[in-house]
Amino acid sequence: MNLGSTFIALETSGRLFGLDYQLLFDAAITAINVFILFLLLSVILFNPVRNMLKKRQDKIAGDRENAENDRAEALAMKEEYEAKLKDANKEAELILSEARKTAMHNEQKIIDEAKEEAARIIARANTEAELEKQKAADDIKQQIIVVASVMASKLVAKSIDDNDSNALIEQTLNEMGENTWLS
Repeated sequence: MNLGSTFIALETSGRLFGLDYQLLFDAAITAINVFILFLLLSVILFNPVRNMLKKRQDKIAGDRENAENDRAEALAMKEEYEAKLKDANKEAELILSEARKTAMHNEQKIIDEAKEEAARIIARANTEAELEKQKAADDIKQQIIVVASVMASKLVAKSIDDNDSNALIEQTLNEMGENTWLS
C-alpha cells in the first residue's frame, strides 16, 4: 500500500486515527477497570502497607522516646550513685577520723597507764631498797653487837692494856672487813 491509498482510506471513513465508539468504549472500560483496580489495591495493599509503615513509624518514635527516657533515667541514676559514692567517701573519712581519734586517745591512755605503772614499780623498788637498807643497817648493828660482845669477852678474858686493846679492835675490824663499815 502506498501513501495515496492510505489517504483515500482516511477520507472515506472520516476519522484520522480510526476512533470509533468501540475504541472509546474500550478506553472508558479500561479507565474504569484501572480506577477499580486502584481502589482494590488501595484497600488491599496500599492501606495495610500505610498502616504498617505508620505503626513502624510510631514504634520507632516510641523506641526513641523510651531510649531518651532511659538515657535521662540512667543519667539521674548515675548522678544519684555519684552522690551516694561521695557520701560514702565522706562517711568513710569520718569513720577513719573517729578511729584515729579513738586510737590517739587509747594510745595516750596506755601511755599514762604505763607511766603510772612505772611510777608504782619505782616506788615499790624504792620502798624495797629502803627496807633492804634498813635490814642491812640492822644486820650491821647485830654484827657490831656481836663484835662488841666478842671484844668484851676477849677483854675480860685477857686483861690487857690500851695498846693491846687497840690492836685487838684493829684485828677484829680487819676480820669483819672494810666493806661492812663502808655500806
